[in-house]
Amino acid sequence: MSPRLLTFMVAFAAFLGPFTQTVYAPILPELGEALQTTPLLINLSISIFTFVLAFMQIVYGPLVDRSGRRRTLLLGLACYFGASIGCFLSPNIETLLLFRALQAVGIAAGAVVAVTVIGDRFEGVERGRAMGSFQMMVALGPVVGPVVGGFIGEHLDFHYVFLLLAVVGGVALLSNAIWLQETRPTGGAPRAFHPREYLDVVRNRQGLAIMLLSFVQYYAFYNYLVFMPRVLDASYGLTASEKGLVFLPLSIAVVIGSFAGGRLLARWRPRPVLVTTAALNALSLLLFLVVARWSLAALVVAVSAFGLFLGLSLPVQTSLLMDLYPHNRATAVGSYNFFRFMGMATGPVLGSWLYQDGNLGLLYGFAAAAFLVAVWHARMRFKQGA
Repeated sequence: MSPRLLTFMVAFAAFLGPFTQTVYAPILPELGEALQTTPLLINLSISIFTFVLAFMQIVYGPLVDRSGRRRTLLLGLACYFGASIGCFLSPNIETLLLFRALQAVGIAAGAVVAVTVIGDRFEGVERGRAMGSFQMMVALGPVVGPVVGGFIGEHLDFHYVFLLLAVVGGVALLSNAIWLQETRPTGGAPRAFHPREYLDVVRNRQGLAIMLLSFVQYYAFYNYLVFMPRVLDASYGLTASEKGLVFLPLSIAVVIGSFAGGRLLARWRPRPVLVTTAALNALSLLLFLVVARWSLAALVVAVSAFGLFLGLSLPVQTSLLMDLYPHNRATAVGSYNFFRFMGMATGPVLGSWLYQDGNLGLLYGFAAAAFLVAVWHARMRFKQGA
């Protein structure tokens, strides 16, 4: 298999995590009505998926380092496929919550394995390009999800969302079973895992700064995904499918940014690139805050700017991590993904408290301030060295 196809194949497995997380966000009210349950329990179906997804990153990290990339990914995809069928057949909210948790257990392997395989197979400029393709897929997941979910929810029964997840999960499982080869470096028996390995990971000050930045970045990202539909409802009165389409420019911007971000590494040093793109990412939040209720067109421009700078910074983060942790890459990636997914989970929870009475300034102002602090912290750590 060509290196490019390998990259997209493993990246697709990573894409399914955030895609599955948000795919039915636009139809949450309809889902609650169909299952005759409360908004709290329906929202919990997203939260439980996110928290399990985050926790499993620190489980899969050392497992991938010791048991191998291929075996771990195939077992995870098999679990995800079975759980998606379970979600499709769920007659009540309790059963749905159970299978949502199992979906997260399975698909959590995708993000860890994908980055580790790319780190194993590529070096230098080629690694930056491959990371750009990977991050493009991962960042697309949470923004393509609502577009697809909104379309299915408006034209078909909500159950078909989960049937779609089962189909794409089966495709990912079959393709990786046929073509993915083990990439774990040979030589020497794997050491038994010890929890202090995670302490070793976070003791690297540059690595920890990148992880904290990813937490804040995805916290802000999920403020968009969860609360922007409410802004569109209140200010512009859009339908479910129209709200889904507003996410399309964000998706395109993430694709362009991720593609270009991996190639920036061939021309400029990664640390200044990361600081600059992350700072612009934070400033785009302030732009959104200013224009969100003034003009729909300006809102789309601000959201697109956020997606562009998000995409530009993500490949730089993972490329730097591969260099900072050459001997325990999967464990480091597991830690990085844990921070990132916890940012995803914290966004809706803390955001709900900040957004009381529709306080848009508090919601996005806090996110922008936290973002700028994380950028400043990363800049200081890069200056000081690991």
